[in-house]
This record gives sequence, structure tokens and C-alpha cells, in this order.
Amino acid sequence: MSIDKKTRCFGSQPGKEFYAEYHDNEWGVPLHDDKRLFEMLILEGCQAGLSWELILKRRDGYRKAFHKFDPVKVAAMNDRELEALRHDERIIRNRLKIYAARKNAQAFLKIQKEFGTFDRYLWQFVNGKPIKNHWKHLKELPCSSAESDALSKDLKKRGMTFVGSKIIYSYMQAVGLVDDHLTNCWRYRRK
Repeated sequence: MSIDKKTRCFGSQPGKEFYAEYHDNEWGVPLHDDKRLFEMLILEGCQAGLSWELILKRRDGYRKAFHKFDPVKVAAMNDRELEALRHDERIIRNRLKIYAARKNAQAFLKIQKEFGTFDRYLWQFVNGKPIKNHWKHLKELPCSSAESDALSKDLKKRGMTFVGSKIIYSYMQAVGLVDDHLTNCWRYRRK
């Protein structure tokens, strides 16, 4: 039974209204704002090996810890600032993930400079149009694709970490490059 009787892919359990809100308003919605694209890239990397719910619950903490995901400010963070975050209970305190945020911000800025926007770079991997899937059950959803493989490989080549194909497929779902809403979900659109 869902919170408001809507059928969702996830987030319909009582007490998970934040997750339903994410499902209804963000997941699978095409995103073109570079700052938000950067935020989701960092959050997806932090999620590696953990649940997305856990990261969403800490999203505000991440925003505070990482300068509201301003890639210029994150790229300029020094080791002392990053080490201090290892004691910040608002975020996941994994050293590799914390340091990856700075490294990925630096690579992100180089991509912006080369392509004009990160958005332009990113959307080329799906020919500028979301991939619309037609799954009936969550167990059908893949954990990677040819597109996530290609994007992951290119991001790694450009110096990013925590951007394996599975993480990148989740990222692609989160920012709307892939629309994996199930066919019985109220957000599913036939096209």
C-alpha cells in the first residue's frame, strides 16, 4: 500500500515520504543543470556499496559539507578540509569517497571547459534523448548498459573515481538519461 495510493517503483512505504518525493519529482526526470548534475554525480559515488535511501537522508549534510555542490569550491578544498569531513556525522565518512569528491570536481571543471557545459558532454552518451525502458518488475532493471559502460570508461579516462558502470547507470537513472519507471508506475509514460 502506498503513502497516497499511487503505485510507485519504490518509496511507497509509510515513513519513507522523502523517498516517494525523490521518486515522484527527480528519478528519471531529465536534468540539464550542471550544478545539480555535479551534485548527483557525487552522491551516486557516495552511495557505492550502500543504499540510496541512506544517502538521500544525508543529502542536506552533503550539501553543507561540500559547499552546496559548487564544483569550483569543491575542487579547491584542501586536505585539511577533507580530513575534517571524516568526522562529520552528517555524511558517510569514507576517506576515499570524500577525497573522490575533490578529484571528481576537478575533472568535472575540465569537462565543462572542453564542452562548454557538463550537460552537453553528458547527454551525448544518449544522443541527447532519454532512453525509455518498459520494465514490468524491478528485478528486470539492468545494473549497467552499453551507454553506462561508455560513459564510465570516459569519465575514468578523464580522472574521475567512483564512476564504475553500475554507479553510472544509477546516475543515468537519477538524472533522467534513462527512464526506468516501471509500466505500472504512475510516472510511466508510454512513448
